Amino acid sequence: MDIKKLQQLVIDALEDVKGQDIKAYDSTGLTDLFDRVLIATGTSNRHTKALAASVRDKVKQGGGEIVSVEGEETGEWVLVDLGDAIVHIMQPGIRIYYNLEELWGAKPVVLKSAKRSGPARASAPQESLESKAPAKKTARKTAAKKAAAPGTKRAAASVPRKAPRKAAPRKTTSKAAASVPAKRTKKRATT
Repeated sequence: MDIKKLQQLVIDALEDVKGQDIKAYDSTGLTDLFDRVLIATGTSNRHTKALAASVRDKVKQGGGEIVSVEGEETGEWVLVDLGDAIVHIMQPGIRIYYNLEELWGAKPVVLKSAKRSGPARASAPQESLESKAPAKKTARKTAAKKAAAPGTKRAAASVPRKAPRKAAPRKTTSKAAASVPAKRTKKRATT
């Protein structure tokens, strides 16, 4: 089977089951074992298993060969070996930790799909999921930079900030000390 046809079958199978952040890389100059590395993210163990099953079924229907499927027992990282292509289906935390894009991402492949709206886009490595800052923090930083422009003395004070949290008063007695009865001592009468 032609590598482009195999790649398209895999991408369609991943998109059918809502695979996220699908990337494809050309690995011809890096290894002789396979020509493509495809990476996708699943949201849970069940989702990654469903993505792998979809890839396996779609490739079989298209006349391709499935060499092996690894990792379906746990579902955190499922690898589907198609001979000329390797498909890594991972959960987000595993994908960030192993960062396969850095290893295989030298030559991104342009992904085309009938299901995507708009023109085809390049599958270049993007910033990792953990480095994306929440919108509120970024907006506040941008406002602070604009407010601190040269020539404005008190502009930085106009940037809204969260009020500091007040600490609750602490009790000095602990539960362990309160639960132990106090010792009573008898005074001896001295005669």
